[in-house]
Amino acid sequence: MASLNVYSALVVLFLTCGAAMATKENDQIIKDNNCETKMGLPCVLEAFTSIFETGTISSKCCGELVGLGKVCHSELVKRTLENPLFKDLSPARIIAKSIQTWNNCLALIDSPSPSA
Repeated sequence: MASLNVYSALVVLFLTCGAAMATKENDQIIKDNNCETKMGLPCVLEAFTSIFETGTISSKCCGELVGLGKVCHSELVKRTLENPLFKDLSPARIIAKSIQTWNNCLALIDSPSPSA
């Protein structure tokens, strides 16, 4: 299993190199919605791992993901898929995992907490 440093490097690449590869329209949506500033790095790592690798996302990070918003979530995933580093991944599989992660987080956030 890759170390946290590898995931950190991937996220940095995701946030920096991906910008150069994004379409202008996609990039404008991300900029207009301040998408890159709405989640903390630990939660970005969890969401990235959940979608692009095999991992889970905590309820705390689900809250941040839902707070990010569906538009930002979708556009950031699309931008990542445009990055040459991820050219060998199946876009259909990643988009399906992205939707699954979003729906799971939405259900978790919308469900009432069990009483203690």
